[in-house]
Amino acid sequence: MLTFLYLWLFVLAPLPWIVKRFAPPRPRSAATLRVPFGQRLEHAISKVPLTTQVRRNWFRSVAPILVWLLVLSALARPQWIEAPIEKLVPTRDLLLLVDLSGSMQAKDFTDASGKKVDRLTAVKGILGDFLEKREGDRVGLVVFGDAPFLQAPFSTDLSLSRKLLDETAVGMAGPRTALGDAIGLGINLFDSSDAPAKTIIALTDGNDTKSQVPPIEAARVAAERKIRIHTVAIGDPRSVGEEKLDQQALDQVAEITGGRSYFAGDRDQLAGIYNELDKIETREIKKLSYRPRHDVFFIPLLLALALSLAGTIRLRRAPDAAPTQAPLLHVNPVTGELEVTS
Repeated sequence: MLTFLYLWLFVLAPLPWIVKRFAPPRPRSAATLRVPFGQRLEHAISKVPLTTQVRRNWFRSVAPILVWLLVLSALARPQWIEAPIEKLVPTRDLLLLVDLSGSMQAKDFTDASGKKVDRLTAVKGILGDFLEKREGDRVGLVVFGDAPFLQAPFSTDLSLSRKLLDETAVGMAGPRTALGDAIGLGINLFDSSDAPAKTIIALTDGNDTKSQVPPIEAARVAAERKIRIHTVAIGDPRSVGEEKLDQQALDQVAEITGGRSYFAGDRDQLAGIYNELDKIETREIKKLSYRPRHDVFFIPLLLALALSLAGTIRLRRAPDAAPTQAPLLHVNPVTGELEVTS
């Protein structure tokens, strides 16, 4: 689309006509010849049919107008505006905490085909589908076992987050569970975030036995910094020891931060939890639109220059007015009178 940055300059379009119409003409000096037979000369000229025909040159009449308008167009700074380029602006930072302790290798889940799979494989499948729906969010991934580790920093590249999730393996962060430390690491990651909404989804299947900071204490710090935590417990609640679920602690973590606590005993329940979270964690997708602008003032300038050169060449080759028959004045050598011939 073509637009002009200084459109008001076109009010100057009639300026040449105004100057010609109202400005006084330049005075001219002309030689004067006085003769005693002026009346006879005037009478003689009035009787001579002047057949001078002026060939009208439309190019010479129109070209100055076009050149002036083209110069005005260049001064008005024409710009070509391209199609808008839209960019999604993250409105929330979402951090996923995934337990990679040894108990995550228990095969008590089934995949979509009905085959028995371990807990981590089931989590990857469901959580991967959940990630694909997070358009407009920045997603980060922290894995934890004996200690928490940043697997994927906050990014809008959801395919990258899913790929890094797929590359995780049971035990790569240690065999034990340090949920409280993982929450603490997540809180630190949010320090550099300016997103209006901050959410943590913590997924674990064991009791916290390794953290230096208890999960409940970490949750209180998160609540002070307006970070909401949803907890998802998976596995067998009848387990004991390291694999025992501390459902009460997970409930308290979610309640302190204003989140929700869930329990998933199988794949269908896990899928339902993430569908429910997708409804709870509604998001407003904010878009920034930018339309690139390119100055094209050189185009009317080149056209004006070309038109001026064409007019100059045309005037040199074909004069504007060429008389086909003009009256001639001469003195008769016999009578000494001034005669007019045509």
